[in-house]
Amino acid sequence: MNSKPAVFVLRMRLHLLLCLLLLGSLAYAQGVGDEEEEEIEEDDDADDGIVEEEAEEPAAVREKMLYQRPEPVGKTFFCEPFDTRAEFLQRWVISQAKKEGVEEDVAKYDGRWSVEEPEDNPILQDLGLILKSKAKHHAISVNLTETFHFTDKPLIVQYEVRFQNGIDCGGAYIKLLSKPQGDELKLKTFTDKTPYTIMFGPDKCGNDYKLHFIFRHKNPVTGEFEEKHAEKPSAKIDTFFTDRKTHLYTLTVRPDNSYELKVDNGVVASGDLLSNMSPPVNPPKEIEDPNDKKPADWDDREKIADPDAKKPDDWDETEPATMIDEDAEKPEGWLEDEEVYIPDPSATKPEDWDDEMDGEWEAPRIDNPICADVPGCGKWEPPTIPNPKYKGVWRAPMIDNPDYKGEWKPRRIENPHYFEDKEPFKMTPIEALGLELWSMSNDIMFDNFIIADNETVIEEFTAVTWELKSNQERAAASTGGWWHTIKSSADERPWLWAVYVMVVLLPIMLLSICLCPRAGPIKVKKCRPVVTSSDSS
Repeated sequence: MNSKPAVFVLRMRLHLLLCLLLLGSLAYAQGVGDEEEEEIEEDDDADDGIVEEEAEEPAAVREKMLYQRPEPVGKTFFCEPFDTRAEFLQRWVISQAKKEGVEEDVAKYDGRWSVEEPEDNPILQDLGLILKSKAKHHAISVNLTETFHFTDKPLIVQYEVRFQNGIDCGGAYIKLLSKPQGDELKLKTFTDKTPYTIMFGPDKCGNDYKLHFIFRHKNPVTGEFEEKHAEKPSAKIDTFFTDRKTHLYTLTVRPDNSYELKVDNGVVASGDLLSNMSPPVNPPKEIEDPNDKKPADWDDREKIADPDAKKPDDWDETEPATMIDEDAEKPEGWLEDEEVYIPDPSATKPEDWDDEMDGEWEAPRIDNPICADVPGCGKWEPPTIPNPKYKGVWRAPMIDNPDYKGEWKPRRIENPHYFEDKEPFKMTPIEALGLELWSMSNDIMFDNFIIADNETVIEEFTAVTWELKSNQERAAASTGGWWHTIKSSADERPWLWAVYVMVVLLPIMLLSICLCPRAGPIKVKKCRPVVTSSDSS
């Protein structure tokens, strides 16, 4: 009498639970994209290689901000917002050189570049430098407005990157090219061998996500240069490569030798040129003597066999480790006349089998079906068991070595190549900026390069460039509705598709079981209406 209302209540609770599960999953998809950005902010917030620009109809579906040329307020050593294609052609130089040490057909820097609007441009008529080719060498460079000298002010370099098609294997880093001594920097011959002072920016291959900061340090003794690599960022950076949004990369190197790497205004790595680079800027004061050798009488054995120990008289080394079990008996039903494996009776000799060439044909052997239901087939042999008399080879016990001198190490001497550079910040002056890249992905966008020595100048420039662009991208994503939200989240994290499938299929399966428990899956004709006590009256 009271069972029907109870079943109805149970079903309603299940329905409510399933609805909450679906809503919770959608809410998770809505928020998961913003979560990682908040974490970062909380830490600190033709033949010439140029593609002809094609006219595109402006999108009028959603109102967008119209591009206005950003003007830095204060001194800069370089600023490039890619305002017009004409200015780009006047300033930037495509490399005409060939890469050394590779095959001729891939040696040329023939990757294509274009200045155009990116896909789904958040700001109308805002142009960027686009790397257009896959699996090609690209090299392009530009002279700074003014050479940067490392004196008493910081170096701040910043630019935007957007992987429009994601990134499989390739880089989007820049090189700050060194000013030659007594010679002119020839940008048309820019290659991977061109001396640079700093290399900075994102790089990825496979599941290895990197944010490079490398500087070339000049040895004050020999005059030779050596690359110094900063420690890897402690923050998670893989989302910046996968979400297909515009990200801001900032490097600051200060006269006190400190450095800071930011992505989207959030610090992802920081350190000191003297203590956080590999190999270290300064070599050790002492080194192991390469000419020192271990004395012939040096005993570095901590333990030795006891020379006074003797093998006991009753120790028999001839006894085997195992022996035949004399008490074992053949199991009843064992068929010794039957073979374990027999020729396959269903096998036939191939038509192209040549006995002279291939030998006499034999059918492949299979398990004997008669042996499947008996203890065994073939010749029975008693099993082996551990030999209780077995002792093995006698060895003397180990004791402390009275002549032990410890682990030998070469003596330490003064490093003849030692030097101490207390100001590694004072690097080789920078004269140009270059991109020398290989990528398996195309349509990588670069924009809003700026180099300055004043953080306020950078901050104000960022406010009218990347911050506006990032806000527009977020606004565009929010107007896409719930489907756009869950799709973009799954594009960044493919495993979410499995969650979505479970969210959709699991409620259907559970509803089928709950509503039609006897009929299994939902079958409308067999479903019975739920009758409440009020209906029955």
